[in-house]
Amino acid sequence: MELFNSAFGKNITFVRPAYFVINGFIGLPNMKSYYIFLFFLYIISVVGNTAVMAIIYLDHNLRTPKYVAVFNLAFVDLLGSSALVPKVIDVFLFNHNIIPYNDCLTFLFFCYTCLSMQSFNLVALSYDRLVAIIFPLHYQVKVTCRSMLTLIASFWIFAVVAVLIAVGLLTRLSFCKSLVINSYFCDHGQIYRLACNDNFPNDVIGFFYPILIFWLPLVFILLSYLYISYTLVKVATFQQGIKAFKTCIAHLLLVVIYFTPLLITFTLMEKIHPNNRIINLSLTSVLPPMLNPIIYVLQTHEIKVSMKKLFRIFFKSKIRSK
Repeated sequence: MELFNSAFGKNITFVRPAYFVINGFIGLPNMKSYYIFLFFLYIISVVGNTAVMAIIYLDHNLRTPKYVAVFNLAFVDLLGSSALVPKVIDVFLFNHNIIPYNDCLTFLFFCYTCLSMQSFNLVALSYDRLVAIIFPLHYQVKVTCRSMLTLIASFWIFAVVAVLIAVGLLTRLSFCKSLVINSYFCDHGQIYRLACNDNFPNDVIGFFYPILIFWLPLVFILLSYLYISYTLVKVATFQQGIKAFKTCIAHLLLVVIYFTPLLITFTLMEKIHPNNRIINLSLTSVLPPMLNPIIYVLQTHEIKVSMKKLFRIFFKSKIRSK
């Protein structure tokens, strides 16, 4: 305690609260319908991502680097939405908006880790498309299942360590004022701004974290597609270029759906109203996981073929069992 007092000042006592209060939307009545809408999207997400993971696991023809990344994306989407939506429903539909301190930090850890991995997974898919189109003859050498697994594992380690640092820095904060979090979950920025003592390290993390998990991945993806476009214009015919870009449509749709709300939120920063921030971030957390499996099923020929084959096997086995 003496160490904390010396850091905060002799007359300041370190205060770790027993709980936080998640406030949700400010001044908007009858918002329970919005959370029901999020829950509906969550159910579709669970069914869709589970189906995509099952298809990739059951069909050995899909054991390729690209579908290793797609499988991980489906897993991250399932984990992230499951970490967020049931708790949000419990908080706002059943009025359990008081959340214990440790539970809040755990909630924050899983939400931010999965949000980070969604972004990094899009980078992995972008890298796969870049090599496949620019170096098609060397693709099987440069991009293997092992190298893709290594890349994804590196992203997981980085995401977990980065979020653990952010959570660890929150534990050094003293809270002697408001305990109300003006968000729909235990949001890092909303928490550290409630602290009474010096929150400069948390402010630094709050500044660099969007750069690491949002801006840098987005820049890499945009540059990779600019390079792909430049190369195709130089060496490929129009028909070849269209055919090559068709393999990127699903990924491009995922990038637009995921990054657009975040681009609005992180560009406007403090200028955006808290209610708009909640809508943007909540839709980013729920809408892409719901749409990702639908997009891959509709836009990816291999998965559609695999689904038809698995359905044929399933129905044949049912007929034989009768």
